[in-house]
Amino acid sequence: ALETLKMFEKKESRVKSAAATNLSFLYYLENELAQAANYADLAVNSDRYNPAALTNKGNTLFASGDYEKTAEFYKEALRNDSSCTEALYNLGLTYKKLNRIDEALDCFLKLHAILQNSAQVLYQIANLYELMEDPSQAVEWLLQLISVVPTDPNVLAKLGKLYDNEGDKSQAFHYYYESYRYFPSNIEVIEWLGAYYID
Repeated sequence: ALETLKMFEKKESRVKSAAATNLSFLYYLENELAQAANYADLAVNSDRYNPAALTNKGNTLFASGDYEKTAEFYKEALRNDSSCTEALYNLGLTYKKLNRIDEALDCFLKLHAILQNSAQVLYQIANLYELMEDPSQAVEWLLQLISVVPTDPNVLAKLGKLYDNEGDKSQAFHYYYESYRYFPSNIEVIEWLGAYYID
């Protein structure tokens, strides 16, 4: 794939930008961040309005930990294409890293309006409410999440933990037990169930 895409590097700018965008993404997947950054720069320089190129550039900056600059590239990608869900999702993650929780939540709520049954988006919203110390909202979003992925043992255990923190032992038991049914090797879940039975 890399060899094929490199043949398009010498073409006119739009083709070059598309090839460089894909090369950047492939290098990013292979964790070759320097090469990914080089091709992301080439893609952006070839076509400044290419949202995928801007998103890739943001991804390489995110991996290097430069979150403020990362956010700028994702925002520029969204200015060029407001339906670029990858840029919006990654902008939400960037705001989360910057501890700008309200802005992160805003990104994921917008995404939820576009991708209503996305497990990743539902999880991020629930997690942000948990960070905001709003367990009832976190539970509500996790309940939506298990309607999409009903057999995810981690989500079920997270629900059990939230209910336990709220003092609702019967609901906590229900979700911890469901988690145990799908993944009986989680030591934390086994410990909680053991303590529950002792009580």
